[in-house]
Amino acid sequence: MEETESKKGVESFELQQQKESDQPAANSALREPAMGCVECCAKCLGGIPYASMVATILCFSGVALFCGCGHEALNGTEYLMETHFIRNYQHFQALSNLIDAFQYVIYGMASFFFLYGVLLLAEGFYTSSVIKKVFGENKTTLCGRCISASFIGVTYALVLIWLAIFVFTALPLYIFHNMWSTCKAIELPENSGRIHQLCVDARQYGILPWSATPGEVCGYNLQTVCRTREFGMTYHLFIATFVGAGATAVALLTYMMSTTYNFAIVKILGREDYCTKF
Repeated sequence: MEETESKKGVESFELQQQKESDQPAANSALREPAMGCVECCAKCLGGIPYASMVATILCFSGVALFCGCGHEALNGTEYLMETHFIRNYQHFQALSNLIDAFQYVIYGMASFFFLYGVLLLAEGFYTSSVIKKVFGENKTTLCGRCISASFIGVTYALVLIWLAIFVFTALPLYIFHNMWSTCKAIELPENSGRIHQLCVDARQYGILPWSATPGEVCGYNLQTVCRTREFGMTYHLFIATFVGAGATAVALLTYMMSTTYNFAIVKILGREDYCTKF
């Protein structure tokens, strides 16, 4: 009799313990319902640093335009100068060496901005809430804050350098636009009597030294140059180069604003698990 009662007591105790262990799991299941596909996608998309992503796409597009079109525009400029504006190559040798050196700089510039754009995009994901949402926790360390501050400083310096490059890119575009305007003036009927007075002098822009001969193209010779495929292509390539430089400048400014914003939020609020998705 006593054994039966003890067995019943043990069974009731085990049953009570099993109910108590199942109750938290049931409560947690009620508190945390299973996420569907739409909710999971919305959660992932909500943590993407859209500003950094747009800046990366804009930076890659701008650098590609600047480097590719700029390289070919310099080749076209060299061909036009050698073919129509000089007879002695020594007068053009200094500018030719400068063009060759700048083309090598373009190769390095394209590689650098590709790697730097990837790093800035990764830094944007690092400071965004996507890490916390995927891994459950995002703690900002002193090393992480130093890296973010370093990106801000480097990006700020690149913005200043690239603005100077952007202004420099406008110079050849200005020269070719003046030449294109002179070409349009030659085609006007009212200028047919003074067509020999319409000239383009490369020496006045500093492209060639004043000792270069002839250094200028006038009249029907200029009309022939204007109708060449190389002139039209080079002019439009310089336009694309200028647009690419402007797009890259906008991308760098966007990078600078987004990295500064992310760093300021983490620094000011001082919360280790705080993150932003800008």
